[in-house]
Amino acid sequence: MFSLWRKARRENSAASRLLGSTSLRFALHGWQRGKCRDENTRSEMKTMVAANQKGGVGKTATLVHLAFDALERGLRVGVVDLDTQANASWTLKEFASGYTASQMFDQSSDEVRAWFNGEVTDEPCIRLVESDAKLANMETKKLAEVGATFRSNIAALADSGFDMILIDTAPSLGVGLAAALIAADFVLSPIELETYSIQGIQKMVTAIANVRQANPKLQFLGMVPSKVDARNPRHGRHLQELEAAYPQLMIPERVGLRSSIADALASGVPVWKIRKTAARKAAKEVRALANYVFNKMEIA
Repeated sequence: MFSLWRKARRENSAASRLLGSTSLRFALHGWQRGKCRDENTRSEMKTMVAANQKGGVGKTATLVHLAFDALERGLRVGVVDLDTQANASWTLKEFASGYTASQMFDQSSDEVRAWFNGEVTDEPCIRLVESDAKLANMETKKLAEVGATFRSNIAALADSGFDMILIDTAPSLGVGLAAALIAADFVLSPIELETYSIQGIQKMVTAIANVRQANPKLQFLGMVPSKVDARNPRHGRHLQELEAAYPQLMIPERVGLRSSIADALASGVPVWKIRKTAARKAAKEVRALANYVFNKMEIA
């Protein structure tokens, strides 16, 4: 693995020198040729995607806690679960809106507005657009078919009164992830300090760079180390190597390997609601990450 870090150090910018994947380049070319980009004026709503092509890295845990933190900041938050594993949908089930993720790809923006009319008031809230079985069918379609509809429907959620949309994605570089990135303002990549997770960094950064062809305003917030075991020397070594190789892409906050986070997700509450001494450290880390992310997104 050391060769990866050594190679990255020789580059002026690790992200700018990555070459795009052929399949995604062709998909985005088709998107642009088909003039599917939605140029309608957007409101001030901010949209963020949590993405990593490797599963089990803390992606959903991070997104869910960002939603809870935003709720306590007085925001109206929409969570769109594009992961067929539906983990975010399970944790946030009490906030279900009745609208499903697959409908974001095959219904009109007028239908989205009609559904959420009255769902979003002036009060802080979380509204979940939950994962469903039909979502798997989206991966068999072309990005040019469904990407424009999804982007238009995200804009419709802005018209419905949301302050923020958080999108959870499947751990693969497929149509769902590409559509989410095309519709988003920001992307965040939680990463586990293990070899398999680290190997996917270049592909993820490459995908983000390619999507900017269709969505120039997309900003990469960076990679956040997740499930960090401070007692594991391998984690410490990998973290140092990552910070040396990608200094511009590493978020300074990190979230440790905490069982209290799993307890919180299973209970449908943020970790700061868990009545355990061990949860205090996790809560402090998660809150610090939320402060960093929301400051970067210019959210009060």
